[in-house]
Amino acid sequence: MKTQLTTSSGTPVADDNNSISAGERGALTFNNVHLFEKLAHFNRERIPERVVHARGTGAYGTFTLEESLSDHTIADFLQESGQQTEVFVRFSTVGGGQDSSDYARDPRGFAIKFYTKEGNFDLVGNNTPVFFLNDPIKFPDFIHSQKKNPKTNTADPAAMFEFWANHPQSLHQMTILMSDRGIPLNYRHMHGFGSHTFSFWNKQGERFWIKWHFKTQQGIKTVRSEQAHEHPADGAQADLVNAIESGDFPKWTVQLQIMTEAEAQKYHINPFDVTKVWPHKDFPLKDIGTLALNRNVENYFTETEQATFAPSNFVPGIGASPDKMLQGRLFAYQDAHRYRVGVNHNQIPVNQPKCPVNHYQRDGAMAGACPVTGHANSSVNFYPNDQINEGAPVPTPAVAEPPMPIEADAHIQAYSQDKDDYFSQAGELFRLMSADQKAQLTTNIAGGLSQANQSIQQRMLTQLEQADADYAQMVKARL
Repeated sequence: MKTQLTTSSGTPVADDNNSISAGERGALTFNNVHLFEKLAHFNRERIPERVVHARGTGAYGTFTLEESLSDHTIADFLQESGQQTEVFVRFSTVGGGQDSSDYARDPRGFAIKFYTKEGNFDLVGNNTPVFFLNDPIKFPDFIHSQKKNPKTNTADPAAMFEFWANHPQSLHQMTILMSDRGIPLNYRHMHGFGSHTFSFWNKQGERFWIKWHFKTQQGIKTVRSEQAHEHPADGAQADLVNAIESGDFPKWTVQLQIMTEAEAQKYHINPFDVTKVWPHKDFPLKDIGTLALNRNVENYFTETEQATFAPSNFVPGIGASPDKMLQGRLFAYQDAHRYRVGVNHNQIPVNQPKCPVNHYQRDGAMAGACPVTGHANSSVNFYPNDQINEGAPVPTPAVAEPPMPIEADAHIQAYSQDKDDYFSQAGELFRLMSADQKAQLTTNIAGGLSQANQSIQQRMLTQLEQADADYAQMVKARL
């Protein structure tokens, strides 16, 4: 039996090839309701693309816990070895739009949505363990500097280096970006990181600071700058889809670094500064499980494009930290999704929790557009109320996060971090590199920096000198 073509309201369509007109050669008439519906919907097929991480691809899979973390967290999906949690993972470039290339020199987004029994936990990270900034007030300026020139609408390396020259906190991440790992071959052959410091807490109310690491089991593979143009613009997206379709499911070893509150208070590096790593010799990596991707999306737009990841999506046992960049993202991401997709974006299937949803939020655009559990249609829409015994939702005090201590005698004001050490770790990374890696790094920097003026060049060289004298000298020679 053939499937009947209908309008969006379910009315059967008689003809989908020919519009209604006044005579064979005459003008169209106003009763072309099917034509008008098609054109009107077509005009609205696109939603605003993400300002950052616009170009990406996603897939479903599982996270398998292989070592219980019950001593560190009450998070339900981290309790017993062998537990499996469904996930949706979205990879992306950062700076370019939907029309950009998978082979731009750019960080790669690595966002994971864990569909747990107690709600969705979103870990929204990158393929680097650090970031360019440690204060969110500079994020719009940073992204503006990395986007196209507002006059020419073309890439502007001079603007990129002008920002970095004025923000030494970017040096560590810039060193990674300009290194041999700046252009991953594809999404399967790169690591992922939560980057920020997060918190765990256990049944005793003890808090631990943690960092997430996802180490590719496929090995690291990258592309040199001079080879990037040889790869198709959608090569990384096609690679992931084809690998999963053929049964070659990509996997990552999931690891944690764990720090106690007492260690954090005494540690010589600010553990909440996302421009810095925790040295592994002080806080070793702990294997806890495996992330595997095994199912492609059925529709790119409805799933990958409408997927909304938010660092504020925590579950009991996992929380934020005083990381200032993370604190800013707790607001910014949810705000972006409400603008881009809509206030009810969590009702879209790819974002919808797998557990019951019960709240007093009401109405808004597209309310109830997708199947949703809970009390969205109940008669009471406020709390507290007198219908608790009839099933109206109530808070669960047992999942409350333990109080987070703040610094003694803390004063509310804007605190400058300009005098912090942003050079040591960049220098340590440089000294770990092979001769070929150093050559790629300094050549890539010189290529962009050569387009900046002499003042910007000198400020960058001064930063590099503070990191490592050879680092600065090699860039200067290539300039």
